[in-house]
Amino acid sequence: MLKPTLRRTCAALAAGTSLALALTACGGTTKKDVKDDNASAASAGKADPNAATKKGLTIGFLPKQVNNPYFTTADKGGEKAVTELGSTYKEVGPSSATDTAGQVSYVNTLTQQRVNAIAVSAQDPGALCTALKQAMSNGIKVVTYDSDTSPGCRNAFVSQASAEDLGRTEVQLLAQQIGYKGEIAVLSAAQTATNQNTWIGYMKDELKDPKYKDIKLVKIAYGNDDAQQSFQQTQGLLQEHPNLKGIISPTTVGIKAAAQYLSGSKYKGKVKLTGLGTPDDMRKYVKNGTVDAFELWDPAKLGDLAARTAVALASGQITGKEGETFKAGATTYTIGKDGVINLGKPTVFDAKNIDQFNF
Repeated sequence: MLKPTLRRTCAALAAGTSLALALTACGGTTKKDVKDDNASAASAGKADPNAATKKGLTIGFLPKQVNNPYFTTADKGGEKAVTELGSTYKEVGPSSATDTAGQVSYVNTLTQQRVNAIAVSAQDPGALCTALKQAMSNGIKVVTYDSDTSPGCRNAFVSQASAEDLGRTEVQLLAQQIGYKGEIAVLSAAQTATNQNTWIGYMKDELKDPKYKDIKLVKIAYGNDDAQQSFQQTQGLLQEHPNLKGIISPTTVGIKAAAQYLSGSKYKGKVKLTGLGTPDDMRKYVKNGTVDAFELWDPAKLGDLAARTAVALASGQITGKEGETFKAGATTYTIGKDGVINLGKPTVFDAKNIDQFNF
Protein backbone atom coordinates (compact mmCIF):
# COMPACT_ATOMS: atom_id res chain seq x y z
CA MET A 1 0.00 0.00 0.00
CA LEU A 2 2.95 2.34 0.08
CA LYS A 3 1.71 3.85 -3.14
CA PRO A 4 1.87 7.53 -4.11
CA THR A 5 3.07 8.67 -0.71
CA LEU A 6 4.19 6.89 2.40
CA ARG A 7 2.00 9.18 4.45
CA ARG A 8 -1.17 7.86 2.82
CA THR A 9 -0.14 4.29 3.12
CA CYS A 10 -0.10 3.65 6.82
CA ALA A 11 -3.51 5.18 7.23
CA ALA A 12 -4.76 3.18 4.29
CA LEU A 13 -3.25 0.06 5.73
CA ALA A 14 -4.75 0.60 9.13
CA ALA A 15 -8.13 1.39 7.65
CA GLY A 16 -7.99 -1.57 5.31
CA THR A 17 -8.86 0.65 2.37
CA SER A 18 -6.90 2.33 -0.38
CA LEU A 19 -6.33 6.05 -0.09
CA ALA A 20 -5.00 6.77 -3.54
CA LEU A 21 -6.58 10.18 -3.48
CA ALA A 22 -6.56 12.52 -6.43
CA LEU A 23 -4.66 15.77 -6.06
CA THR A 24 -7.38 18.39 -6.16
CA ALA A 25 -6.89 22.13 -6.12
CA CYS A 26 -8.29 24.54 -3.58
CA GLY A 27 -11.77 25.72 -4.39
CA GLY A 28 -11.91 28.90 -6.45
CA THR A 29 -8.16 29.14 -6.89
CA THR A 30 -6.22 31.52 -9.09
CA LYS A 31 -2.62 31.21 -10.27
CA LYS A 32 -1.60 33.40 -7.34
CA ASP A 33 -3.50 31.13 -4.92
CA VAL A 34 -1.67 28.07 -6.24
CA LYS A 35 1.66 29.85 -5.87
CA ASP A 36 0.75 30.86 -2.33
CA ASP A 37 -0.29 27.31 -1.48
CA ASN A 38 3.11 26.04 -2.57
CA ALA A 39 4.93 28.51 -0.34
CA SER A 40 5.39 27.95 3.37
CA ALA A 41 2.81 29.69 5.55
CA ALA A 42 5.28 30.65 8.27
CA SER A 43 4.05 33.62 10.23
CA ALA A 44 5.46 37.04 9.42
CA GLY A 45 6.11 37.45 13.14
CA LYS A 46 9.45 36.65 14.69
CA ALA A 47 9.91 33.52 16.73
CA ASP A 48 11.03 33.78 20.34
CA PRO A 49 12.66 30.45 21.22
CA ASN A 50 12.88 31.57 24.86
CA ALA A 51 9.18 32.34 25.16
CA ALA A 52 7.38 30.48 27.93
CA THR A 53 5.27 27.49 26.92
CA LYS A 54 1.68 28.65 27.17
CA LYS A 55 -0.70 26.62 29.30
CA GLY A 56 -4.46 26.40 29.05
CA LEU A 57 -4.45 26.14 25.27
CA THR A 58 -6.91 24.00 23.33
CA ILE A 59 -5.28 21.79 20.69
CA GLY A 60 -7.60 20.15 18.19
CA PHE A 61 -6.55 16.88 16.55
CA LEU A 62 -8.18 15.95 13.24
CA PRO A 63 -7.04 12.55 11.93
CA LYS A 64 -7.97 11.17 8.54
CA GLN A 65 -10.28 8.75 10.29
CA VAL A 66 -11.34 8.28 13.90
CA ASN A 67 -11.48 4.76 15.37
CA ASN A 68 -8.65 3.75 13.05
CA PRO A 69 -5.96 1.82 15.01
CA TYR A 70 -3.10 3.77 13.44
CA PHE A 71 -4.61 7.16 14.22
CA THR A 72 -5.85 6.03 17.62
CA THR A 73 -2.23 5.26 18.50
CA ALA A 74 -0.94 8.52 17.01
CA ASP A 75 -3.57 10.69 18.65
CA LYS A 76 -3.11 9.08 22.06
CA GLY A 77 0.51 10.17 21.76
CA GLY A 78 -0.73 13.66 20.98
CA GLU A 79 -3.19 13.67 23.87
CA LYS A 80 -0.52 12.60 26.34
CA ALA A 81 1.81 15.39 25.20
CA VAL A 82 -0.89 18.08 25.25
CA THR A 83 -1.94 17.09 28.78
CA GLU A 84 1.67 16.99 29.94
CA LEU A 85 2.13 20.55 28.62
CA GLY A 86 -0.82 21.81 30.62
CA SER A 87 -3.32 22.27 27.81
CA THR A 88 -6.58 20.69 26.65
CA TYR A 89 -6.74 18.03 23.95
CA LYS A 90 -9.73 17.74 21.65
CA GLU A 91 -10.22 15.17 18.88
CA VAL A 92 -12.75 15.29 16.05
CA GLY A 93 -12.82 13.58 12.69
CA PRO A 94 -14.72 11.61 10.06
CA SER A 95 -15.50 7.93 10.38
CA SER A 96 -14.51 7.39 6.74
CA ALA A 97 -10.93 7.76 5.56
CA THR A 98 -12.13 9.24 2.26
CA ASP A 99 -14.62 11.79 3.59
CA THR A 100 -12.74 14.92 2.52
CA ALA A 101 -15.85 17.09 2.81
CA GLY A 102 -16.20 15.83 6.38
CA GLN A 103 -12.64 16.89 7.17
CA VAL A 104 -13.34 20.36 5.81
CA SER A 105 -16.44 20.57 8.01
CA TYR A 106 -14.43 19.60 11.09
CA VAL A 107 -11.79 22.26 10.33
CA ASN A 108 -14.58 24.83 10.19
CA THR A 109 -16.01 23.55 13.47
CA LEU A 110 -12.63 23.81 15.23
CA THR A 111 -12.22 27.32 13.81
CA GLN A 112 -15.63 28.34 15.14
CA GLN A 113 -14.71 26.88 18.53
CA ARG A 114 -11.59 29.08 18.50
CA VAL A 115 -9.08 26.39 19.35
CA ASN A 116 -5.50 27.64 19.58
CA ALA A 117 -4.06 25.10 17.17
CA ILE A 118 -5.15 22.33 14.85
CA ALA A 119 -3.13 19.19 14.10
CA VAL A 120 -4.55 17.53 10.99
CA SER A 121 -3.67 14.52 8.85
CA ALA A 122 -5.00 15.63 5.49
CA GLN A 123 -6.98 13.29 3.28
CA ASP A 124 -6.18 15.55 0.34
CA PRO A 125 -3.34 18.07 -0.14
CA GLY A 126 -5.54 20.81 -1.58
CA ALA A 127 -9.12 20.31 -0.50
CA LEU A 128 -8.58 21.60 3.06
CA CYS A 129 -6.70 24.71 1.97
CA THR A 130 -9.51 27.24 2.04
CA ALA A 131 -10.73 26.10 5.45
CA LEU A 132 -7.24 25.92 6.94
CA LYS A 133 -6.31 29.35 5.60
CA GLN A 134 -9.46 30.70 7.23
CA ALA A 135 -8.37 29.10 10.50
CA MET A 136 -4.93 30.69 10.23
CA SER A 137 -6.46 34.09 9.45
CA ASN A 138 -8.26 33.73 12.79
CA GLY A 139 -4.95 33.26 14.59
CA ILE A 140 -5.14 29.46 14.80
CA LYS A 141 -1.86 27.62 14.24
CA VAL A 142 -2.02 24.67 11.87
CA VAL A 143 0.20 21.61 11.94
CA THR A 144 -0.14 18.72 9.52
CA TYR A 145 1.11 15.27 10.53
CA ASP A 146 1.28 11.94 8.72
CA SER A 147 -0.22 13.42 5.52
CA ASP A 148 0.50 16.95 4.37
CA THR A 149 -1.42 19.72 2.66
CA SER A 150 0.14 22.17 0.25
CA PRO A 151 2.78 24.06 2.27
CA GLY A 152 0.91 27.37 2.19
CA CYS A 153 -2.09 25.87 3.95
CA ARG A 154 -0.37 25.17 7.28
CA ASN A 155 2.45 26.45 9.48
CA ALA A 156 4.43 23.22 9.73
CA PHE A 157 4.34 19.57 8.68
CA VAL A 158 5.54 16.78 10.98
CA SER A 159 6.88 14.07 8.66
CA GLN A 160 7.34 10.46 9.71
CA ALA A 161 10.91 10.12 8.44
CA SER A 162 13.09 11.42 5.65
CA ALA A 163 13.37 9.47 2.41
CA GLU A 164 17.11 9.18 2.95
CA ASP A 165 16.72 7.72 6.42
CA LEU A 166 14.18 5.18 5.17
CA GLY A 167 16.36 4.04 2.29
CA ARG A 168 19.66 3.84 4.14
CA THR A 169 18.39 2.22 7.33
CA GLU A 170 16.73 -0.63 5.44
CA VAL A 171 20.10 -1.54 3.90
CA GLN A 172 21.79 -1.20 7.29
CA LEU A 173 19.21 -3.48 8.89
CA LEU A 174 19.48 -6.21 6.26
CA ALA A 175 23.28 -6.03 6.14
CA GLN A 176 23.45 -6.76 9.86
CA GLN A 177 21.14 -9.74 9.43
CA ILE A 178 23.15 -11.36 6.62
CA GLY A 179 26.56 -10.61 8.11
CA TYR A 180 27.44 -8.06 5.43
CA LYS A 181 27.82 -10.74 2.77
CA GLY A 182 25.71 -12.21 -0.01
CA GLU A 183 23.20 -11.49 -2.75
CA ILE A 184 20.17 -9.34 -1.96
CA ALA A 185 17.08 -8.19 -3.84
CA VAL A 186 14.45 -5.51 -3.48
CA LEU A 187 10.72 -6.22 -3.72
CA SER A 188 9.17 -2.86 -4.52
CA ALA A 189 5.64 -1.67 -5.30
CA ALA A 190 4.99 -0.19 -8.76
CA GLN A 191 7.91 0.52 -11.06
CA THR A 192 6.67 4.12 -11.33
CA ALA A 193 6.13 4.70 -7.59
CA THR A 194 8.05 7.90 -6.86
CA ASN A 195 8.60 7.27 -3.18
CA GLN A 196 9.75 3.68 -3.70
CA ASN A 197 12.22 4.75 -6.38
CA THR A 198 13.54 7.53 -4.16
CA TRP A 199 14.15 5.08 -1.31
CA ILE A 200 15.76 2.56 -3.66
CA GLY A 201 18.06 5.33 -4.91
CA TYR A 202 19.27 5.88 -1.35
CA MET A 203 19.63 2.11 -0.88
CA LYS A 204 21.92 1.95 -3.90
CA ASP A 205 23.91 4.89 -2.63
CA GLU A 206 24.25 3.31 0.81
CA LEU A 207 25.52 0.10 -0.79
CA LYS A 208 28.45 2.06 -2.30
CA ASP A 209 30.00 2.26 1.16
CA PRO A 210 33.07 -0.06 1.32
CA LYS A 211 31.59 -1.92 4.29
CA TYR A 212 29.04 -3.43 1.90
CA LYS A 213 31.65 -4.59 -0.65
CA ASP A 214 30.59 -8.22 -0.20
CA ILE A 215 26.89 -7.50 -0.74
CA LYS A 216 25.49 -7.57 -4.27
CA LEU A 217 22.08 -6.20 -5.28
CA VAL A 218 21.00 -8.68 -7.96
CA LYS A 219 17.42 -7.72 -8.72
CA ILE A 220 14.67 -5.16 -8.14
CA ALA A 221 11.29 -6.83 -8.50
CA TYR A 222 7.88 -5.15 -8.59
CA GLY A 223 4.80 -6.55 -6.92
CA ASN A 224 2.63 -3.51 -7.69
CA ASP A 225 1.38 -3.42 -4.10
CA ASP A 226 -0.75 -6.44 -4.89
CA ALA A 227 -0.53 -9.28 -2.36
CA GLN A 228 -0.71 -12.09 -4.92
CA GLN A 229 1.77 -10.48 -7.33
CA SER A 230 4.17 -9.72 -4.47
CA PHE A 231 3.91 -13.34 -3.28
CA GLN A 232 4.68 -14.58 -6.80
CA GLN A 233 7.55 -12.13 -7.24
CA THR A 234 9.12 -13.41 -4.02
CA GLN A 235 8.86 -16.96 -5.30
CA GLY A 236 10.38 -15.87 -8.62
CA LEU A 237 13.29 -14.09 -6.94
CA LEU A 238 14.26 -17.24 -5.07
CA GLN A 239 13.97 -19.44 -8.15
CA GLU A 240 16.05 -17.02 -10.23
CA HIS A 241 18.63 -16.41 -7.49
CA PRO A 242 19.05 -19.60 -5.43
CA ASN A 243 21.91 -18.02 -3.47
CA LEU A 244 19.85 -15.05 -2.37
CA LYS A 245 20.56 -14.11 1.24
CA GLY A 246 18.12 -11.28 1.83
CA ILE A 247 15.18 -9.23 0.57
CA ILE A 248 14.22 -5.63 1.30
CA SER A 249 10.58 -4.76 0.70
CA PRO A 250 9.88 -1.05 1.30
CA THR A 251 6.13 -1.56 1.03
CA THR A 252 3.74 -2.89 3.66
CA VAL A 253 1.92 -5.08 1.14
CA GLY A 254 5.15 -6.45 -0.26
CA ILE A 255 6.85 -7.31 3.01
CA LYS A 256 3.75 -9.11 4.30
CA ALA A 257 3.39 -11.14 1.09
CA ALA A 258 7.10 -12.00 1.07
CA ALA A 259 6.90 -13.10 4.70
CA GLN A 260 3.89 -15.25 3.90
CA TYR A 261 5.81 -17.02 1.14
CA LEU A 262 9.01 -17.46 3.12
CA SER A 263 7.21 -18.77 6.21
CA GLY A 264 5.85 -21.73 4.23
CA SER A 265 9.02 -22.49 2.29
CA LYS A 266 12.40 -24.11 2.80
CA TYR A 267 13.89 -20.59 2.87
CA LYS A 268 12.30 -19.72 6.20
CA GLY A 269 14.99 -18.40 8.54
CA LYS A 270 17.63 -18.76 5.81
CA VAL A 271 16.69 -15.85 3.57
CA LYS A 272 16.41 -12.69 5.64
CA LEU A 273 13.56 -10.26 5.04
CA THR A 274 13.21 -6.67 6.14
CA GLY A 275 11.56 -3.46 4.96
CA LEU A 276 8.59 -1.32 5.93
CA GLY A 277 5.73 -3.07 7.70
CA THR A 278 3.31 -2.70 10.56
CA PRO A 279 3.46 -4.67 13.80
CA ASP A 280 -0.04 -6.10 13.36
CA ASP A 281 0.82 -7.45 9.89
CA MET A 282 4.24 -8.77 10.79
CA ARG A 283 3.81 -10.00 14.38
CA LYS A 284 3.27 -13.67 13.57
CA TYR A 285 6.20 -13.73 11.13
CA VAL A 286 8.53 -12.27 13.75
CA LYS A 287 7.31 -14.76 16.33
CA ASN A 288 7.64 -17.79 14.05
CA GLY A 289 11.19 -16.90 13.03
CA THR A 290 10.55 -15.82 9.44
CA VAL A 291 11.53 -12.19 10.08
CA ASP A 292 14.18 -10.96 12.51
CA ALA A 293 13.40 -7.24 12.34
CA PHE A 294 11.71 -4.64 10.15
CA GLU A 295 10.94 -0.98 10.51
CA LEU A 296 8.43 1.82 10.26
CA TRP A 297 7.82 4.83 12.46
CA ASP A 298 6.06 4.85 15.81
CA PRO A 299 2.74 6.69 15.30
CA ALA A 300 2.55 7.55 19.02
CA LYS A 301 5.81 9.49 18.68
CA LEU A 302 4.45 11.15 15.55
CA GLY A 303 1.36 12.33 17.44
CA ASP A 304 3.51 13.47 20.34
CA LEU A 305 5.69 15.63 18.09
CA ALA A 306 2.65 17.05 16.27
CA ALA A 307 1.19 18.12 19.61
CA ARG A 308 4.43 19.67 20.84
CA THR A 309 4.87 21.49 17.53
CA ALA A 310 1.34 22.89 17.80
CA VAL A 311 1.98 24.15 21.33
CA ALA A 312 5.35 25.65 20.33
CA LEU A 313 3.65 27.52 17.47
CA ALA A 314 0.83 28.75 19.70
CA SER A 315 3.41 29.86 22.27
CA GLY A 316 5.35 31.89 19.70
CA GLN A 317 8.50 29.80 20.15
CA ILE A 318 8.51 29.00 16.42
CA THR A 319 6.69 30.30 13.34
CA GLY A 320 7.45 27.45 10.95
CA LYS A 321 10.32 29.14 9.15
CA GLU A 322 13.22 27.07 7.87
CA GLY A 323 16.12 26.96 10.31
CA GLU A 324 14.11 27.57 13.48
CA THR A 325 14.75 25.12 16.31
CA PHE A 326 12.64 24.03 19.24
CA LYS A 327 12.75 21.41 21.95
CA ALA A 328 10.11 18.69 22.04
CA GLY A 329 10.59 16.48 25.06
CA ALA A 330 14.26 15.58 25.23
CA THR A 331 14.93 16.22 21.54
CA THR A 332 15.72 19.44 19.69
CA TYR A 333 14.22 19.65 16.20
CA THR A 334 15.18 21.94 13.33
CA ILE A 335 12.52 23.08 10.89
CA GLY A 336 13.47 22.30 7.30
CA LYS A 337 12.45 23.63 3.92
CA ASP A 338 8.73 24.42 3.53
CA GLY A 339 8.18 24.03 7.27
CA VAL A 340 8.90 20.29 7.33
CA ILE A 341 9.96 18.67 10.62
CA ASN A 342 11.25 15.10 10.42
CA LEU A 343 10.38 12.82 13.33
CA GLY A 344 13.69 11.02 12.98
CA LYS A 345 14.94 7.59 12.04
CA PRO A 346 12.37 4.81 11.72
CA THR A 347 11.52 2.55 14.64
CA VAL A 348 12.85 -1.00 14.38
CA PHE A 349 10.43 -3.73 15.42
CA ASP A 350 11.62 -7.16 16.57
CA ALA A 351 10.62 -9.94 18.97
CA LYS A 352 11.61 -7.84 21.97
CA ASN A 353 9.29 -4.89 21.35
CA ILE A 354 6.66 -5.85 18.77
CA ASP A 355 3.95 -6.63 21.35
CA GLN A 356 4.18 -3.07 22.64
CA PHE A 357 2.58 -1.79 19.42
CA ASN A 358 -0.93 -2.15 18.04
CA PHE A 359 -1.38 -0.74 14.55
